[in-house]
Amino acid sequence: MYLIGVDLGGTEIKTGLVSKDKGIINKVAIPTEANLGAQKVAENIIKTIEIVAENNMDKIEGIGIGSPGSIDRDHGIVRYAPNLPFHNFELSRIIIEKLKIPTFVENDANAFALGEWYFGSAQGLKHFVALTLGTGIGGGVVSHGILITGKDGIGTELGHIIVDPDGPLCGCGSRGCIEAIASARNTARWAKEFSAKIPENKIVEFAGKVENIESKHVFMALEHNDPVAKMVVDKITDALAKAIGNFVHIFNPEMIIIGGGMSKAGKSLLDPIIEKVNFYLMPSFRNSFKILLSSLVEDAGILGASASAIYHSRSR
Repeated sequence: MYLIGVDLGGTEIKTGLVSKDKGIINKVAIPTEANLGAQKVAENIIKTIEIVAENNMDKIEGIGIGSPGSIDRDHGIVRYAPNLPFHNFELSRIIIEKLKIPTFVENDANAFALGEWYFGSAQGLKHFVALTLGTGIGGGVVSHGILITGKDGIGTELGHIIVDPDGPLCGCGSRGCIEAIASARNTARWAKEFSAKIPENKIVEFAGKVENIESKHVFMALEHNDPVAKMVVDKITDALAKAIGNFVHIFNPEMIIIGGGMSKAGKSLLDPIIEKVNFYLMPSFRNSFKILLSSLVEDAGILGASASAIYHSRSR
């Protein structure tokens, strides 16, 4: 028997046929075509499922869809999703009516946590936090073997933990959220700001010009011991260590898992966080947990979505 995992993004739909034992068997990616409306996006999701399933449709026991935004997981409704034309859209119902297979929709950050739980570094754990560092910052929390979602199903907005009340304005309207300081977008912003003061640096050299700077250029420059890159990485990892300190005090996890595009920086990102985090912890919490990078890498979205189908089918 198989699962289907759908990683739904604003520009691309990535879908995989997944075996619980062997992982991804087959996968495909096509444009989302969000500009053509919600129904077209749903049709494209169905198309990808049919492509990866091939002759195995009768062997699929569940479909999981990881979507950005606010999700009513009990009814398979996407209330709202940035960069997608969904407003209280009954996505599960449409898929079920067409394919006659149980379908579950989950917030993509929560799906990432579930993916780590079923397929990744958190297998066998009952208490962990999974943090995604990308254009924004999100995450999911499992406590006592249960995915924490809160009263309205929109809890654990980890990217909006405030670590500097006087810090930069966040897109949510608050100041000093961890997302406003340490996301990929804002890592690039710090690099641009610092480069305006110290224009001769490896970050600009790798990017070509200041306007082209991305977070990856910061970590490329860091490998060459560039002082501006060190300043940027020190700033974002200090903020991340503060946020992780908050998560540890609140949830008392066995593990913190860091994923998302920025996790590709590897130990250059991870080691400074590990070095700093104890400064922001009560003594009784120090060294009580592990901080690891995601083991799922590029397939985290598909595996997380398929894991959400496992989790929600069992919890109903």
